Amino acid sequence: MTETTAPDAPDAAALITTTAHAARQAQRRLAEATREHKDAALRTMAAHLRVKASSVLAANALDLERARAAGMRPGLIDRLALSAKRIEAICIALEEIAALPDPVGQIVDGQRLPNGLRVRRVRVPMGVVGMIYEARPNVTADVAALTIKSGNAVILRGGSAAQDTNAVIVDILRQALDAVDLPADLVSTVDAAGREGARALMHARGLIDVLVPRGGAGLIRTVVEESRVPVIETGSGNCHVYVDASAQVRPAVDIIVNAKTQRVGVCNAAETLLVHRAIAADYLPAAAAALWERGVVLHADSFVRDLLTAPAVLAGREELLVEASEEDWATEYGSADLAVHIVDDVEEAIAHIRAYTSGHTEAVLAQDAGVINRFVAGMDSAAVMVNASTRFTDGGQLGLGAELGISTQKLHARGPMGLAELTTTTWIVEGEGHVRP
Repeated sequence: MTETTAPDAPDAAALITTTAHAARQAQRRLAEATREHKDAALRTMAAHLRVKASSVLAANALDLERARAAGMRPGLIDRLALSAKRIEAICIALEEIAALPDPVGQIVDGQRLPNGLRVRRVRVPMGVVGMIYEARPNVTADVAALTIKSGNAVILRGGSAAQDTNAVIVDILRQALDAVDLPADLVSTVDAAGREGARALMHARGLIDVLVPRGGAGLIRTVVEESRVPVIETGSGNCHVYVDASAQVRPAVDIIVNAKTQRVGVCNAAETLLVHRAIAADYLPAAAAALWERGVVLHADSFVRDLLTAPAVLAGREELLVEASEEDWATEYGSADLAVHIVDDVEEAIAHIRAYTSGHTEAVLAQDAGVINRFVAGMDSAAVMVNASTRFTDGGQLGLGAELGISTQKLHARGPMGLAELTTTTWIVEGEGHVRP
């Protein structure tokens, strides 16, 4: 979908300035709040969302209608769509975040120096966080909860695809904050400014402390290249699964089916399957049949195509087996497509992954400890799964309650970003009249 700015949109720079100043004042009030007060706010947010779920679903139906009319890809439609079950999952995530320890004030490390000074580093909030994201209304609530729990305010730019849903969710969250006597401006949106609102956020150095993009590769690249505000970079997900000769076939089939099809449009879905040549004849027909049952198109190398084109295997599903191109190995499909390639050993698997990965998540399915150790050591990605689906690279699944996004960079934060990644540190140095000689 091509996003435009409405003719009657407010002046973006002025809106960002006003919104950011209000968020800064709100954040300073939040800094004085107890953990109990913040947790009560999150539980109240969850309660309000449950009560007003029908309003959220009605708004989401409008967004979905526009998205389908505009030809949005099925994977993005899936990300955009909410249901009663998904809203309940959002509410549970808010309550789980409330139950987590408060990161603010945690001592990261400390020591007493030989000269008697007592030194410690303590977690403190970032301040005002900007978030630019696409077609993900669940992110609206998740990020609001994470920022408030970690003592921050957040300014959201959620994109036109989810504009009605996001507007309703933000309004509900602000009402919940007001209900527990916290400033509503802890959660605000600049969606009204359209595309210029995103650009103004990127240029709001001094008003926004950190900016997080979450979406497709194009969005992330634009924010990283154009932003004057410090950016925590999240990444696209060209995730790989390597099936070694030592893998158990049936569990390996179940894992790749889950990794690819549990939700095809998410960044931790598998996009490339690498199979050891020695196990290919046993593994691939069973895996292909299970994937084809779910409508997955296999983009396969010549060896795989030769193996799967036998009539007993293909069984009239020719449209679900196509020739892979060089481009397929580097593609994050976000759809019911999977690239499949044969390798001779774990070293070739490692070399292929390092050539094409986006640095998100890789998985090895094997029983040989030596292979597992070599694979893990050979990866340079934010997460590595051993005999488990790539779909576990998720803040909620890994005990963070929810996530700000999944970082593929190597500074400050990497992998799923939760409460700790929304803090920075302050050095506290205590002396007894110390002066430097």
